[in-house]
Amino acid sequence: MNLFRLSGDLSHLLAIIILLMKIWKTRSCAGISGKSQILFAIVFTTRYLDLFTNFISLYNSVMKCIYIGCALFTVYLIYMKFKATYDGNHDTFRAEFLVVPVGGLAFLVNHEFTPLEILWTFSIYLESVAILPQLFMISKTGEAETITTHYLFALGLYRALYLINWVWRYYNEGFFDLIAIVAGCVQTILYCDFFYLYITKVLKGKNLSLSSKVKLLDPAKSQVFKSYHYQRVDDILDLKTCTNGDKEAMDKKDYEKAVANIHRYLCLDENVIKQSVNIGSESTSINASLEVLKNARQEMSRVVSEQFDIAVRSGNEADVAIDVDIEQENEGKPQVSNRK
Repeated sequence: MNLFRLSGDLSHLLAIIILLMKIWKTRSCAGISGKSQILFAIVFTTRYLDLFTNFISLYNSVMKCIYIGCALFTVYLIYMKFKATYDGNHDTFRAEFLVVPVGGLAFLVNHEFTPLEILWTFSIYLESVAILPQLFMISKTGEAETITTHYLFALGLYRALYLINWVWRYYNEGFFDLIAIVAGCVQTILYCDFFYLYITKVLKGKNLSLSSKVKLLDPAKSQVFKSYHYQRVDDILDLKTCTNGDKEAMDKKDYEKAVANIHRYLCLDENVIKQSVNIGSESTSINASLEVLKNARQEMSRVVSEQFDIAVRSGNEADVAIDVDIEQENEGKPQVSNRK
């Protein structure tokens, strides 16, 4: 074992210790991507399945056990013990978009088409992109705790040191593993932007955060969301008012009021209303109200047509005047008036 590999292993171990200490001491996993930790747990589990079949050295076996145990323990802390502090709203990266392509690539490009070799190759490919959910989460929140940045830096340094280790082994041992080297290069490249921010900001005592221009978008986004939310609430209230008013007007044969309620319903955005509630009894109530008003609209059209035909047959066309066709909802308020 050379110095670069040992340093890489120690850097990796340091990253794990930093992460576990952060979660345990703060009793919180805020700012930590649970999806990235699941991916890392999959990486080490699939990579070290040869733990009990292929003994290399005591050091190698111990490190394998540490990596697997710590990865699974981290997942336990995030999704069970400190689940209430997990920020799932920002940890939204679609991990399956990483696992599925990586799995397919492992079947196509590997050293040997055997179960253990394919799983080992899968773990190498997956590790190169496993940090993406964490980086994506930081981009969504706009900042990261200092301790979290230390964890990410140590994790990235581990992979960078392993690249140097492979170069050293190539020149001194003639060892060359194209799969591991390419995956390691991809993983290191993903950390490059973070390394720059870490060196220019975190090491100078500043917090890792997005630019002030990006942050200015947050209040505007919040205001837009609130306005949209309030409009949805108003539309739901209007829908219920229209439903109740239309039922009463139709029962009393007050057609002018009924048409006014139907017009009010036609001015609402039905899609926006349906997006407001999509599950539970409230959704059932909304759909029922929409159905009532649709039926009322059809009934009103029938009544107007029927009354007009009666007036025509009796020779009193002027008895029923339709000022605006209720089908033309965007042209004005529909009115039906009985004039003698």
